Amino acid sequence: AHPYIAQRLKEQADTLEHVIFANFTHKPAIELAERLLAKLPENQSKFFFSDNGSTAIEIGLKMCFQYWHNIGQTRTKIIALEGAYHGDTFGAMSVGGRSAFSKPFLPFLFDVEFIKLPTEENKEESLAQLKAILAKEPVAGFIFEPLVQGAAGMRMYSAAVLEEMVALCKAEDVICIADEVMIGFGRTGNFFATDALTTKPDIHCMSKGLTGGTMALGGTTCTEEIFQAFWSDDMLKAFFHGHSCTGNPLACAVALASLDLMEREETWTNIRRIIERHELFQDRICNYDIVTNIRQTGVVIAFEIVTTEGNSYFNSLRDTIWNFFLERGLLLRPLGNTVYILPPYCITEEELTKVYEAIIELLDMLSN
Repeated sequence: AHPYIAQRLKEQADTLEHVIFANFTHKPAIELAERLLAKLPENQSKFFFSDNGSTAIEIGLKMCFQYWHNIGQTRTKIIALEGAYHGDTFGAMSVGGRSAFSKPFLPFLFDVEFIKLPTEENKEESLAQLKAILAKEPVAGFIFEPLVQGAAGMRMYSAAVLEEMVALCKAEDVICIADEVMIGFGRTGNFFATDALTTKPDIHCMSKGLTGGTMALGGTTCTEEIFQAFWSDDMLKAFFHGHSCTGNPLACAVALASLDLMEREETWTNIRRIIERHELFQDRICNYDIVTNIRQTGVVIAFEIVTTEGNSYFNSLRDTIWNFFLERGLLLRPLGNTVYILPPYCITEEELTKVYEAIIELLDMLSN
């Protein structure tokens, strides 16, 4: 309940709560699109509004597929990373890892070529898979969560190998789609995770941190080249996609307020502070026999607690961990036996210490 965001929301509510974003526009949407495009790579030219992460992904995929359709090429194949999570709508489920969550809907999902997550252990295999698919047939797009796969268990990989993968795809004119919904807006220590790449993706998808978590809003950006495939006197080349609440002025005003806060030096000082505290915390937990695979990217730190069940989202230890933290007034939502910290940037030193101490208490309890 940040007072600055609340005030900006109230001011907008007194001015314009909503207008359908078809043949209309308004100042908050224009300003937000312009300010975000200025922070994205220079190749990003246009901003398309939606209202959540899944629909931001759907729009990115539809842009990709219709681009090829509009220029008269038949490209329908998508490459994605194993274990990916891009949302719960049908397109997003299709490019996500097949799991218990998508099992009832498998007959309705389109085919995707999945390759291994390019961790240090299997990056050569992953690159070989990618090269083989690219050599086999023209590919429409490559979608990825840059640097960190969230729902898969905070699995992390390097910017260097992602750089190589994006470069391989772009050499074959494959549209690269970056899903920054979870990891954007400072989580990696950069404004966007893809800031770490020299070879830039063609489409960016965002949500979550876009409004500081205050309201639902999504965004998908694309290059001028992609946009030009839709810019035509032929109405059938139009991008026929819209939502009733697209470009909602209230959500845009909140996003602008959140962006103001993100641009404060205080925020980036807090981000650097959290990163440094996480690095020190690794030293405290690395000697526990039940702790494995400690990793960190920016303000995200994660590790697994060793159990006889192995690593799984449905590990029975999950409820024990969840309730342990809730009883101590903490919202730490484990992914099975994976414990992670993804703090808000306003977290104080005392609050962060409380989180760390609770984790130590949990590890002591489980070690006995």
